[in-house]
Amino acid sequence: MNILYAASEARPYVASGGLADVAGALPLALNAKGHDCRVVIPLYKCIGEEMRKDMTFITSITVDVAWRKQYCGIFSAVHQGVTYYFIDNEYYFKRDGIYGFYDDCERFVFFSRAILEMLRVIDFKPTVINCNDWQTALTPVYYQIFYKYQEGFDNIRTVFTIHNIAYQGKYGKEVLNELMGIPMYHANLLEYDGNVNMMKGAIETADKITTVSPSYAWEILDPWYSHGLDRALTNKQYKLTGFLNGIDVESYNPATDDALTEPYQHYSVGDMAGKLACKRALQEELGLPQDDQPLIGICTRFVAHKGIDLIRYVFEEMIHDGFHFAILGSGERVYEDFFKEMAWRYPQAVSVTLGFVPQLARRIYAGCDMFLMPSQSEPCGLAQMYAMRYGTMPIVRETGGLRDSVKDAGGENGTGFTFKTYNAHDMLGACLRAKGAYENPEFWAEIQKNAMEADFSWAQSAELYLGLYRELESWNQG
Repeated sequence: MNILYAASEARPYVASGGLADVAGALPLALNAKGHDCRVVIPLYKCIGEEMRKDMTFITSITVDVAWRKQYCGIFSAVHQGVTYYFIDNEYYFKRDGIYGFYDDCERFVFFSRAILEMLRVIDFKPTVINCNDWQTALTPVYYQIFYKYQEGFDNIRTVFTIHNIAYQGKYGKEVLNELMGIPMYHANLLEYDGNVNMMKGAIETADKITTVSPSYAWEILDPWYSHGLDRALTNKQYKLTGFLNGIDVESYNPATDDALTEPYQHYSVGDMAGKLACKRALQEELGLPQDDQPLIGICTRFVAHKGIDLIRYVFEEMIHDGFHFAILGSGERVYEDFFKEMAWRYPQAVSVTLGFVPQLARRIYAGCDMFLMPSQSEPCGLAQMYAMRYGTMPIVRETGGLRDSVKDAGGENGTGFTFKTYNAHDMLGACLRAKGAYENPEFWAEIQKNAMEADFSWAQSAELYLGLYRELESWNQG
């Protein structure tokens, strides 16, 4: 099957978040199963010369942006057997950064249409185009309105994946005419709550809608999670489903991880001796006492929806209960200041590193006993899966992908500790249950084994996506 994966970022070329991880890993897993999945992204300035030297110029075309005709260069490259296409326009993409510009709407209107125009000049006709988030949300809209009945565009099915519903591509109605070139008799596809909403357009026109975990798929039908889109989704829930993202199980492997150099040690589910050595090495690196108190890791962005308010509310109580903390992250000033103050007041119990240090994050996964993720909302979440891979027990709120990936140790085959309500003392209760289990070495070893043996590989996720793609393919044959 031919699949075109359309995204605004993809590893290894450009990344700002989880979308790039998915766009880099899922096509690889689909190709490993014998299919031809290719990726299309913009050719940003930040894609360096080292990456560009392997690119081949295919051709240049023009793309309509309402009444304008804009240059579009098309390049290709192959990385790990996956073909990547790059959409070039220096006016739109030769900038410092990839998002956050005054004309983001125009930039991604251009990109969404260029994805379809590109199909006229490359030797690849997809059975399915899988679009991601608002930056490619207009591709299924344009296909439905302009391309569906054109020669060479027949029988293409579209899938739209929502990674985070908070970012919807909302603009004033004037963009319909000025930028999108969409006839007014189709305006209802995009109009929503007095604005133009690009994500709503994809929800209306795509053949299937997916999210990055099963729980998130039904949570976003609830106004508390949907950021206003619940009414549009409720009407289209017959085509909504959710598949849990995978992780790179080769890279995140305590038996081989390059971040675990001396005095850290490698370990595996069959030989856990190195786990304690990693804890001792982490304590030494972070200036924490070399003791057996339960060490909790936190690697996150310091923003409200990550549940930082819950942590703040009971943080000192947790310190008095005997917990120590290894904290890594950055974000809102109020949270950064709070954690810095805690590290100053309790230097024997709290280490805080501001910023994002990938190697340190891996050492925290390996060296901590527990990993805290009390998110208010979490479409998928990857950190809890990384932590389980390293035998570090996640403590999570039951929301989105956290609910789907962590089984509470109070039941059979537990892989961590969960709590339901968004409440600081419920979180504290889960932490204290984890501490009780930690003090029972036999039970703790059993939970660690369950967690480390859980399969979060992309092969699992790819099979679910393939089932959806095959269903869409069968529509053409039926």
